[in-house]
Amino acid sequence: MKADPAVTLALVKQCVRALDDKKAGDLLVLDVHAQSSITDFLIVATGTSEPHLRALRIEAEKVLDAAGAPIVGMDGFRESGWVVIDAFDVMIHLFTEEKRANYNLERLWKDSKEVALASLLTDAKPAAKKAPAKKKAAAKKPAAKKKTAAKPAVRKKTAAKKKKAD
Repeated sequence: MKADPAVTLALVKQCVRALDDKKAGDLLVLDVHAQSSITDFLIVATGTSEPHLRALRIEAEKVLDAAGAPIVGMDGFRESGWVVIDAFDVMIHLFTEEKRANYNLERLWKDSKEVALASLLTDAKPAAKKAPAKKKAAAKKPAAKKKTAAKPAVRKKTAAKKKKAD
């Protein structure tokens, strides 16, 4: 049973934003629903190292868990350079640069439609126009207190202090 396309796209947006926040490189989203019977979207990203791939995987898992998306499977052996997370309608592929060039999923799915990252990383909703603010009557400021001239303090030196100073 396929999920609502709007819900799936919202999940893709959340995943892409999370991966982008974790500095995933060369993010790519492919709409493969016309070419695949098992998934609708592929998210492909590059990590700089194995620890970076692990951090990206953990972040993607957090997003999927928070959204209640079932994770069907996950694959990626230590030091393999490729991690796959299968969440039914969304599949996430995380590669090191070398492995991504080797497997070249972009070429494999060349007939799919690339989804513009800008539309996923920003809010697509146009900002609502605000009604012009009504001018408020200028609030009256309380009258300032009049300052009275302070009398200079008169210092009287006592005789004892005078003698001590000498």
